[in-house]
Amino acid sequence: MITHPVRVTAGLLTLAATLTMAYGQNSATTSPAGMNPSPAPATQLLPEPSASAPWLTWGGDLRVRNEYFDNALTLNGTAPLHEQDLFRIRARLWSTATIAPDFTFNVRLAAEPRIWVEPAFAKQHPGTGTEDRYGILDNFNLKWAHAFGLPLTITAGRQDVQFGDPLNWWLVADGTPADGSWSFFLDSVRATLDAQGIKTKFDLVCIDQHARPDTWLPILGREGTYSLTEQNERGLILYASNKSLPNTQADGYFIYKRDEAVFAYSDSGDIYTLGGKLSGTPAPHWRYSAEGAWQWGWKQDSSVRTPVNLGAVRRDIQAYGWNAKLSYLCEDPMDNQVSLVGEYLSGDDPNTTGKDEMFDVLWGRWPRFSELYIYSYPMETAGKIAQLNNLLRVGPSWSFVPAKGTTVSLTYNAWFAPESVPTRTLNPALFSRDGHFRGNFVQLWVKRQFSKHLSGQVWAEVLREGNYYARRDLLSYLRAEMLVTF
Repeated sequence: MITHPVRVTAGLLTLAATLTMAYGQNSATTSPAGMNPSPAPATQLLPEPSASAPWLTWGGDLRVRNEYFDNALTLNGTAPLHEQDLFRIRARLWSTATIAPDFTFNVRLAAEPRIWVEPAFAKQHPGTGTEDRYGILDNFNLKWAHAFGLPLTITAGRQDVQFGDPLNWWLVADGTPADGSWSFFLDSVRATLDAQGIKTKFDLVCIDQHARPDTWLPILGREGTYSLTEQNERGLILYASNKSLPNTQADGYFIYKRDEAVFAYSDSGDIYTLGGKLSGTPAPHWRYSAEGAWQWGWKQDSSVRTPVNLGAVRRDIQAYGWNAKLSYLCEDPMDNQVSLVGEYLSGDDPNTTGKDEMFDVLWGRWPRFSELYIYSYPMETAGKIAQLNNLLRVGPSWSFVPAKGTTVSLTYNAWFAPESVPTRTLNPALFSRDGHFRGNFVQLWVKRQFSKHLSGQVWAEVLREGNYYARRDLLSYLRAEMLVTF
């Protein structure tokens, strides 16, 4: 383990801030009336890769995010720490080196210190003020293209792995849910075969993910009590995607996930998932996506406490879920799009103590459709953020582009709980135990691309608790963010 986390974090932030200020100064350069300024790219602060080392490319970003949320964690507006307000400052640097024909080495370093305005819910940093966290190599892999003279790409090491529609990855997206959106990686080996003759891509991914951040690679700083996930996780993904049918993509997959307990709150289990997905454009202006999966296997979860405390009892898994979206694209000057979304994730039936019907989203624990609601789940899933299950949601969304570079999205969902009793709750008093309506959810998202290197966004969400909960408090979330890339 490497020491001096403050120095590492400060170095990353200083470099990113220097590039940011330089870019801002270029952008502020005055121009004659009627002419647009032409700022020099931030990367011109250093030699162009082609001029210094044509085999080496590099880049980075700095994300400054302020998050405010109320009642989401506590589900109670009078509880301590119900109000959270913090700044998250993530800095990343990355590089790709072509070390031989068809061989590239990729590395990315990330750090995200936080500044707590309100007393933190995180046990690692009680109170307010600056929280220094470790730096981590969140990408570190070797990629071999045209492996063995075939249309085969093999990537070995720490890498980001996602399957499904962009930004709607369902079951494979984030291998490090315990650190938020700081990193997403899976320690894995991935082989992708592009069989163009049959218009099919085949993926094989072998995963060996550990809860502690310094198991495979050293970290820059001290781990403290932070983990990447709640247990060690190994797995296998077989994924095939075919485009033989006109305007249609058909996906099929098998996923095996092995959980191995390392902490008192860890799970153990073997989870098998078989699923498929259809997506396409069946007619002009129309686009759809429909995905479903069935799960079986077994799980030992000591957090099952309702209706009785089961302890570490091994239970058979029988769970399923589906996720669908239908969109109409107006293709007008404002790029208006309207969509209807629906999703179902089965919940654990408290009347079947020998079975576990809770659908496990595997490596899909990330804010796919809500930043607010992932924080509410620890109260019904024994402290695990974004362990979504026992959920039915349906509702429309609308997005449009009012001006070049600006996107606005508005969403409404009605949310339900198929099972009225959450079996893994930390506090049964927070739930009515006889209602199925989670509440009415509204989301507003505005994103602005100011330039090639600078973007910003504002994200707001509210949920009025329904009769699934014991109270009727308002859950709220507000985020303001600026992102500089170079």
